[in-house]
Amino acid sequence: MARATWNGKVIAESDQVILVEGNLYFPPESVNQKYLRKSDKQYRCPWKGLAGYYDIVVDSKVNKDAAWHYYQPSEAAMTIKDYVAFDKSLGIQVEGTPARRLDRPA
Repeated sequence: MARATWNGKVIAESDQVILVEGNLYFPPESVNQKYLRKSDKQYRCPWKGLAGYYDIVVDSKVNKDAAWHYYQPSEAAMTIKDYVAFDKSLGIQVEGTPARRLDRPA
């Protein structure tokens, strides 16, 4: 089981997370959407594809661009399409054991 928390609230919880480059990616249905607000930020990863970001909002506190998801993944990263990862460097506690992992193609 894996869990992501911030500001005292569970943002996501699942036993089906995927480990990618040190980040746990949570299935979309395991993420509490009421804490996510779409951000304008985007990022293109050379091997994973196009990612969009979310702000996390809990009790009127905002953690800007603290979560991301690949909504247009590359073929190599299709497994994590719409899965959500959280930026631990922004104070989000992410812990648990992944069900599987996705490695960068050689």
